[in-house]
Amino acid sequence: MHTSYAAAPAQGSIRRHDRGFWLVAYLFTVTMASSTLPTPLYPHYQRQDGFGALVVTMVFAVYAVGVLASLFLGGHVSDWIGRRRVLVLGLVLGIASSATFAASAALPALVTGRVLSGLSVGLVTATATAHLADLNGRARPGGGLRRAEVVATAANMGGLGLGPLISGLLAEYTTAPLRVPYAVSVLLLAIGLAALAVVPETVRRPDPLPAYRPQRTAVAPEHRRTFIGAATASIVSFAVFGLFSSLAAIVMSTLFHIGSPVLGGLAALLAFGSGAAAQVPLHRVAARPQLLSGLAVITAGVVVLVLGVHLGVLALFLAGGAVAGAGAGIAFKGSMSTVLATAPANRRGETSAALFLAAYVGLTVPVLGLGVAAQSLPVAVALYMFAGVLLLALAFAAWRIATAPPGRAMMGA
Repeated sequence: MHTSYAAAPAQGSIRRHDRGFWLVAYLFTVTMASSTLPTPLYPHYQRQDGFGALVVTMVFAVYAVGVLASLFLGGHVSDWIGRRRVLVLGLVLGIASSATFAASAALPALVTGRVLSGLSVGLVTATATAHLADLNGRARPGGGLRRAEVVATAANMGGLGLGPLISGLLAEYTTAPLRVPYAVSVLLLAIGLAALAVVPETVRRPDPLPAYRPQRTAVAPEHRRTFIGAATASIVSFAVFGLFSSLAAIVMSTLFHIGSPVLGGLAALLAFGSGAAAQVPLHRVAARPQLLSGLAVITAGVVVLVLGVHLGVLALFLAGGAVAGAGAGIAFKGSMSTVLATAPANRRGETSAALFLAAYVGLTVPVLGLGVAAQSLPVAVALYMFAGVLLLALAFAAWRIATAPPGRAMMGA
């Protein structure tokens, strides 16, 4: 497959590409925020429909399956049909998801809304990440990928953290906690959709278009060991985020007797927000040190979180989540730096999709296992088991990264 890219912009259009860069960062952020709006609201849904932790995690898993399906089937096609076309579809699906949630709070609507949200996120994550890299290259020729990497991961993590806080605040201070957050989401996503009209396209469609095929991993043989290490780090990182975007509010209400949606949203914000913030001071650090330091910080955070559960101290639980989230953000940033450095420009969408495929496996499988365990075991015991599995996975990821051959991606060149 050959992709023909548009010529580099003339000096007069650099400002247009830079403006487009920030508009894509905005729509990336609001898409991710809309996907985590239900996080602090799950106790409300539980009280209304009478389902347990297992149903919550199954609903969450349906969302992640939607993300994986979207990445597998469409996360790479922006490399040849254009970034804007795919982003339009992703935003339309996001608006449909929020509208479904706003229309009904019944379980079928919850499942449908989560599937639509997953499909939206799958399209937007890979495409917006690649589009940011393209626009950054046109706005700052010769400037490298670091700004695009930092903004893409900050939009991803920051958006995931803002969603629960926004919905928690709206649920606490409005009379329709299961309606208003999604109405606000529809408005924010519609603004992002309108903004795409002035975002430059960075991919010229090949003529004829290549035959469609599902996602495949585009990793050269010499980079495969490096990619496996980065993908494993992403799996562990997203498992941490999965805990705080699915069951954190239920854990807080069950173990700490905290039912406030604001505090439930704050727990998720601490994890995701620290994940976004921790990446900023390390943006010039090479990928391997980022990955290894991120995994070490996750380990420390998991230990503190478990201590908080064991001692019944909410502050320790929240602190552990913040520390683990910071480590997850650092590790995922290192993973993104690694795969973008190994990907040729005309396959960035495909390679980004491959990384997110791995990440959302981490978001789905461990959290679903936690939900199954919590259905038949005390929540605290299920969390201890979850933490034990995470610690084993952290050790494996660190071993793969430490023993990967040094190269351009790992050295941060």
